Amino acid sequence: MSSEDWTAWIGRTEVVEDDICLAQALAAAATLEPLSSPTASAALPPLWHWFYFLPRAPQSKLGIDGHPQRGGFIPPIPYPRRMFAGARIRFHHPLLIGQPARREGIIRNITQKSGRTGPLAFVTVGYQIFQNEMLCIEEEQDIVYREPGAPVPAPVPVELPPVSDAITRTVTPDTRLLFRFSALTFNAHRIHYDRPYAQQEEGYPGLVVHGPLVAVLLMELARHNTTRPITGFSFRSQAPIFDLAPFRLVARFGDNRVELEAQGPDGATALSASAELGSD
Repeated sequence: MSSEDWTAWIGRTEVVEDDICLAQALAAAATLEPLSSPTASAALPPLWHWFYFLPRAPQSKLGIDGHPQRGGFIPPIPYPRRMFAGARIRFHHPLLIGQPARREGIIRNITQKSGRTGPLAFVTVGYQIFQNEMLCIEEEQDIVYREPGAPVPAPVPVELPPVSDAITRTVTPDTRLLFRFSALTFNAHRIHYDRPYAQQEEGYPGLVVHGPLVAVLLMELARHNTTRPITGFSFRSQAPIFDLAPFRLVARFGDNRVELEAQGPDGATALSASAELGSD
């Protein structure tokens, strides 16, 4: 299928409704262990909207990799590998737990490029989330599809140097954490829980830590170390993180911005992010 065929999907829309139920927020809290537990009618923490408005494709409509088959809202791009490469988000008003909300999505752009592993397709998806007819969140996501590449070598752990000008946290990923995050996001992508598939079919040295999980952990590090509201967030994935060794989160606070980074066990930046701070 040519890229010209995919342009018919630009402008395609979908609407998903959700009740922002307390049970899902409590499950997220059990996984992330924030400083306080969510309660009914309280503000949903930033980025936790990713635990709602979930795709619910029937079991028969899943691909071999566990993702929903394409061709509905997402165009039928044939490249088998999929990555949530990045996002840009504005938080206008907090979502309130226990109240219905609506997410409106639109395919904004589809482009094709050539990379080291062959052709790549970039799909940009825009979302607006409303509650009580008020625009609460605007988000733009970048999804990348590509051909299979060469096997990915395991990173060689090094002793990470101390950081004096930042707040850090070391995370040890394991199958329990990855399973819970997959469950929270209703994500059946097998690279996060099926080790033989991840290694033998997709060429990874271990299970892949979800990029959105790393982004959420960085957001949690930022919001637990400031009293100011977070009004914007963006992230870009640069390299995968595996469940083979601990990785480090780094937060550097400026006047109105927090620069965030997830460093793999080899010290390389795996995911970079930035959070914007509002006034108290």
